[in-house]
Amino acid sequence: MPVALEQPQVHYSAQTPRLRRARRVVAIAIRLTILAAIVAIFGGGYYLARRGFGREWRSRVVEELHKRGVEAQIGRLTLDPFRGLVAKNIRIFDYRNRENTLALISEVSLDINYAALIHHEPFLNALDVREAQITFPIKTAEGKASRAQLTNLRAHIYFPPKQIYVSQAEGTFCGIRLSATGQLIKRGDYQPSASITPEEWQKRLSPAQRVVTELQKFSFPAGPPSLQLKFSGDIAELENARVEATLRGERLQRGSYEINNLSAAAEWNKQRLDIAHCEWNDGKGAFAGRGDWNRENNTAKFQIHSTLDLRAFLDAFGLGEPLTETEFHSSPLVEVTGSISFATNRLRPDIIGHAAFGQFTYKGVPFSDLTADFSWDGERTLVRDLRVRHQTGQLRADLFDAPNDFRLNVESTISPDAVRPVLPVPANDFLRDWQWQRFPTIRMAIRGTDRNPASWRGDGTAVLGRSRFRGTWMNGANTRIHFVDGALTCEDLQVTRDEGTGSGSFTYDFKRHEVRVSNIRSSLNPAEVIFWVDPKTWKTVVPYKFRRPPNVIANGVYQFRGGKNTRLEIKIDGAAGMDYVFLGKTLPFDRVSARLLFSNDRLQITDVRADLLAGTLRGTADISLPRTDPRYRASLSISEINFPRLTDLYYNYKTAQGVLRGTYEFTGLGSDWRTMRGSGKVEVSNGDVFAIPIFGPLSGILNHILPGSGYSIAHKASAEFTVENGIIHTEDFEAAGSLFSMLGNGDIHFLDDKLDFNLRLDMKGPGVLLMPMYKLFEYAGEGSLKKPDWHPKRF
Repeated sequence: MPVALEQPQVHYSAQTPRLRRARRVVAIAIRLTILAAIVAIFGGGYYLARRGFGREWRSRVVEELHKRGVEAQIGRLTLDPFRGLVAKNIRIFDYRNRENTLALISEVSLDINYAALIHHEPFLNALDVREAQITFPIKTAEGKASRAQLTNLRAHIYFPPKQIYVSQAEGTFCGIRLSATGQLIKRGDYQPSASITPEEWQKRLSPAQRVVTELQKFSFPAGPPSLQLKFSGDIAELENARVEATLRGERLQRGSYEINNLSAAAEWNKQRLDIAHCEWNDGKGAFAGRGDWNRENNTAKFQIHSTLDLRAFLDAFGLGEPLTETEFHSSPLVEVTGSISFATNRLRPDIIGHAAFGQFTYKGVPFSDLTADFSWDGERTLVRDLRVRHQTGQLRADLFDAPNDFRLNVESTISPDAVRPVLPVPANDFLRDWQWQRFPTIRMAIRGTDRNPASWRGDGTAVLGRSRFRGTWMNGANTRIHFVDGALTCEDLQVTRDEGTGSGSFTYDFKRHEVRVSNIRSSLNPAEVIFWVDPKTWKTVVPYKFRRPPNVIANGVYQFRGGKNTRLEIKIDGAAGMDYVFLGKTLPFDRVSARLLFSNDRLQITDVRADLLAGTLRGTADISLPRTDPRYRASLSISEINFPRLTDLYYNYKTAQGVLRGTYEFTGLGSDWRTMRGSGKVEVSNGDVFAIPIFGPLSGILNHILPGSGYSIAHKASAEFTVENGIIHTEDFEAAGSLFSMLGNGDIHFLDDKLDFNLRLDMKGPGVLLMPMYKLFEYAGEGSLKKPDWHPKRF
């Protein structure tokens, strides 16, 4: 029979439920512990990320950076779950002096060797910088903080033993994309240098300040230019480090000026900066230069070749004021070679160069071209073989300018109008009065103590072709020129015109506003030449119409622009005679001489001697020259004047014989004869008084009274007279003949053609029988002077 198997029996211990509860408690505790650890980890991480490590940890990192050659201060040290330790608000100091801040960095990731950290060994492997911002605490010259920032900085910096290695650093500074690689050695015996004063620190930063200020004025339309740096050196001797820099940019804009295709390469090595090349173009020309600077002797050397748009370039950098009034129609060529010493507080340049301009315009005057060689050492300037061409001629000049020594040699055939804008104001005004058909040839050698024309003196020559000065032409002129103390002297002057010549010397004093003439001898037309002295005196001279130009000698001073010391003496000898209008009739002087003295607003004429109508005239005059005061005073005396010619001239009445004598002193205002006031005396002898039209009708009256007496010549007549308001008045007219005498008084209105005169006839010889009837022989003259009406006064 089959064997039946029995179900095994399980025996439970009384302790089994208790073990199960214990296990549960342990499991829960473990879970809580793990959870607490996780919470602690996350909480601690959150705390370290938000609040950061304490001062002790920051100090350990700062000390580690110090060992690596970096002087820094960390504001916060936090933990990032992805980046590890992150240092924030880092301040980098000058390795020589912690008082001077070099940069402020927003944040840096730290690559830490935690095992080394625990064992207190060097634990910093590298720094990882991502999208950091570095601010450089630079101040402008006015003391304001400059916003100089290096943005978007990405860099990985390794710290091998005693080294700092930058594998790649990239960022943007003032719009320029920077890229840097290199390494620095940090020796074990490195010690920071002694501290320096804040003033010395700011002095060292001043070049960086200027660079930042200038860079901030640029914009980059085609994208930022790139600057690549490679460096190596000892951190304790950064000034001896080796740095290579390469700069490239497609388009750089500064104001309205654009730089294209910029390329530059430089190297700093052994305290020497070498700029291998610097090139760009601006659409009108190009720039190429190279140079070097030696820190040991603080001297820079350079070479420049430029065909840039010079004015636009200088304007963009605020240096365009000297070329404000210059416009270049083609790119100027400038070549400069030289050196500059910065060893003292004063720059000491040593520069030589060459300039060549194509067509350009200066102050509105167009020039064809300009070439010059020049040099400058900071105190002395030399411009050699300067040539400026204009459509009218060429100017050549050499200039030397040094302390207390100024030299200028000029040869010019250019129209003076072309150089007028560059001359001092007085010379400009003087040239404004000139016109040239053929431009003058001028040679001048000028010397002085400085560039101020007031200190200049010089000598030269001038040759003029046909020219016009103040509206009056000359055929030609030549002279020796002497220039000193602001005055231009023309010596041995020779002037030619169609009618004659002039010679002598004169000085045009711009400072004193006067013309000084010496021994001027002229056979030129005074009425035209007077414009060369002063156009205002033309009205005084023009009434004297010389038949041929007189011989003139002039000496003295003539001042203008309100000067009060004019004293110009002119002696005139007109051998060919002249014509002068007096009382409406032209007096013909056969020969005339006089002495004229121009003083302040006054013309005195003395020693007047003239041959007039077969007789002589003597006289003086005193004439006021201002337009507002046209007064004059004159005194005349005549003798042996041909009476028939005089009566024919003024009364169109011919007689056979007689001479006239007389004197006359008078005053007046300008050409208004009615204002003339005067007195005089006149006498006619051996003449025919009846030839005077106002007395002519008396001849017929006398013939009726006593037949034959009308044909008796009144051979002598005299009278004292006064003149006022166009009226000649006399109280003692007397005319004597062989059979009668005439006594009279009255007025002759010579301007109004009127007569108001009384005459009494005294008979001689047979006429004595009529003595009781004298009262019947009184006559009154009225009517026109040319056709008077004589009638008995009693009827």
